[in-house]
Amino acid sequence: MKKSVEILGLPIISITEGRELGSSKSLLIDAQNGSVAALIIEDEDWFRGVKLLPYDSVIAIGDDAITITNSENILKLAEATDYEPLLNQNVRVIGTKAITKAGSIQGVVSEIVIGESGKIAKCTIATENETDTKDIAAEQISIFGKQVTIIDCELPEEAQLAQKKTKSAAPVKPVAPVEQKPVEEVPAPAPAPVESPAEAKEAAPEEKTEVKAEPEKAAAPAPEPAKAPENQAKQLSDKAVEERHRRFLLGKKAARRIATDNGIVIVEAGADITEEVLQKAKLANKFIELSMNVQ
Repeated sequence: MKKSVEILGLPIISITEGRELGSSKSLLIDAQNGSVAALIIEDEDWFRGVKLLPYDSVIAIGDDAITITNSENILKLAEATDYEPLLNQNVRVIGTKAITKAGSIQGVVSEIVIGESGKIAKCTIATENETDTKDIAAEQISIFGKQVTIIDCELPEEAQLAQKKTKSAAPVKPVAPVEQKPVEEVPAPAPAPVESPAEAKEAAPEEKTEVKAEPEKAAAPAPEPAKAPENQAKQLSDKAVEERHRRFLLGKKAARRIATDNGIVIVEAGADITEEVLQKAKLANKFIELSMNVQ
């Protein structure tokens, strides 16, 4: 999944022509289906009109570029009649007010997260004072409007109140040791020499139990393993992209001779690209070079 900020501004690369075709300027939102229908492209001929890249034509969205098959995937406005209604609606999502069905304003949509299929997976909502944010899953959003996004649930206002209370309660923290003072005053029965040591011995294990409780709290930062699923998701995404590239290249012919840095030939010009060729190219770090030299 990618945030919109990670998509906008990336160059569009044709892997069959080996050239840059422009850069992604903005997202064309299909509000009814809650997805990205196309990317609006900006190139050297931007003054001649809008150009669109259907999201279905995107092979992969990487950290540094967006890859497509060739320049024919990019449509001029005259060729993109199916997208004219969406262009007229001009739904941006980001910057709209997030309001519940009960009429409660929860904040402003500050970001959207897009899945591999182009579906909007979730929205990030910032409170009015922008001191707190909350992610809302797409399933909890009923309408993506031009000025307002309607959500089915309210953000936990109690969390905001809790933050205010914790800030105001900060000076009240000293009250905790004050409450413990009565426990220290209990040793009033000091006149009984036999009981006082017994009480001291009983108090000692209690202090030890409290000391043992502290390391348990120290172990609380266990949530960190949650990063593992993110790494696994990223690995799965990279494998999916690699598989799409592999399927695209199989059966194509090499436009020129590809060889390793040591001069070992991976594939001759005009030869078919097979599984063996792809494996050799991958091992020799020549996969991208091979992708950009096919016919």
